[in-house]
Amino acid sequence: MTSDQSSDHVPDIDDDVRTLAAMGYAQELERRMGGFSNYCISLSIICILAGGITSFPVGLCAAGGASIGLGWPLVSLVALALAATMAQVASAFPTAGGLYHWGAILGGRGWGWATAWFNLAGIITVLAAINLATVQFCFGAFAPLLGWSAEDAGTTLATLVASAPAHELFVPRSDRLSALLLQLLAVTILTVTQAAFNHFGIRATTRITDSSGWLILVVAAALTLALLAFAPALDPWRLFEVRNLTGVPADAPVWPATGSAGLAFALGLLLPAYTITGFDASAHAAEETVGAATEVPRAILRAVIVSALAGWVMLSALVMAIPDIDAAAAQGGNAFFWTMSEVLPTPLRLLLLVGIAAAQFCCGLATVTSGSRMLFAFARDGGLPWSPFLRKVSPTHHTPNVAIWVVAVFGVMFTALVPYLAITAVCVILLYISYMMPTLSGLLAYGRTWTRMGPWSIGSAYRPLAALSLVGGIALFVIGVQPPNDVAMWIVPGFALALVAWWFLHKRRHFPGPPKLDTLAGQRA
Repeated sequence: MTSDQSSDHVPDIDDDVRTLAAMGYAQELERRMGGFSNYCISLSIICILAGGITSFPVGLCAAGGASIGLGWPLVSLVALALAATMAQVASAFPTAGGLYHWGAILGGRGWGWATAWFNLAGIITVLAAINLATVQFCFGAFAPLLGWSAEDAGTTLATLVASAPAHELFVPRSDRLSALLLQLLAVTILTVTQAAFNHFGIRATTRITDSSGWLILVVAAALTLALLAFAPALDPWRLFEVRNLTGVPADAPVWPATGSAGLAFALGLLLPAYTITGFDASAHAAEETVGAATEVPRAILRAVIVSALAGWVMLSALVMAIPDIDAAAAQGGNAFFWTMSEVLPTPLRLLLLVGIAAAQFCCGLATVTSGSRMLFAFARDGGLPWSPFLRKVSPTHHTPNVAIWVVAVFGVMFTALVPYLAITAVCVILLYISYMMPTLSGLLAYGRTWTRMGPWSIGSAYRPLAALSLVGGIALFVIGVQPPNDVAMWIVPGFALALVAWWFLHKRRHFPGPPKLDTLAGQRA
């Protein structure tokens, strides 16, 4: 990778403003974020203490320890390739629209418009999944302190994961509705708090996400050392042994039983795929970052590298410390909490659980930041209904305040209407499709119609890495729609068909795309 700026170059905000103006936009958001803060936003959304912990049973109950020991590095390489190609495009076009803007410039108005919808839907559903998982994590972690028995807590947790208030309203005399409504209330309080921090300015948000970046790494390191220190025995060979643990626990299996160890290993790849995502957040914060053309691509790549390495070390320690793999897998979704209670002393365990919950809250907060900037940028170009209203910026706080609250409201709505399992099945697929679309258009345009790069570039490595990203993304899509996630096989194509119909029946005649699109397209040549 190369940069035409020296390492001691001091970014100039005026350069950023001129770059933005050249793409047809005025500087409306407050540009005060440094490179470290931009990196922390993506690090906070990836959050190995969120996806890595809450999705741990997805890997363990697939191929055992090999899902982490072998599967995590494999998917990390695909994510790293995708991050590198994304970073190169982000350097050339550093705007809050991110993927949408890149898709439009490199692939045309319609391609960019569809990219925007996949990305926006992915971010909002990810927000719903994160905050639902945070509430469920807190319940699983602290319900025993409130007198819940392990059996009652497990039954309630299964209800929270498998259903939604809207479903239970149609079930006569449902005994699950009250628990789901309490979960919805908790998610609402979480989301409103995250939106409020975002509303009152990027300064407050940046302070929290900067702290979150350190919190994630400190808690992950502390958890790793604690597990290694207190485990009665360590078995590193588990990390390389593929064990087909599908079909457990028998009464509520994480994955349906399969006789194929290869399929079990493939299903386990969804653990790192669910975790190492959301790094496009750095691009969405580009218009608030000083020196965006160089700092944003560095932040994207750094966040993926650090998360991949730290997550692999942390989860490897967790696997090695498990007293009994079969007993842990039999716990299903409770495998992490069971392991913690078996290995760690109570005071230390509770302290670590509090740190993990705090990091998960910050993960949701950073997702509101990312989603609101995406919605703002898309509305700024007229891509959404009521765009003039949605694109408004607070004159006091210089934040896209309307977009912030719309993202928050839709995130809560999803938790009321759709069960957690269905949300997780769909959100990552939507995001990866939105990642792959500008990657495909960039691969086709690179060296042909797109020849002028930004100051940060991976040079001739772009094409093979883009091709690897596309192959890996397609493979993850195929794996991601396997039962019990096959609901995504209907939702995602249905969403795509709806977008195609809307575009050809209406939007292609009314959506102008980014300003200066013809000029920017000319800069490709």
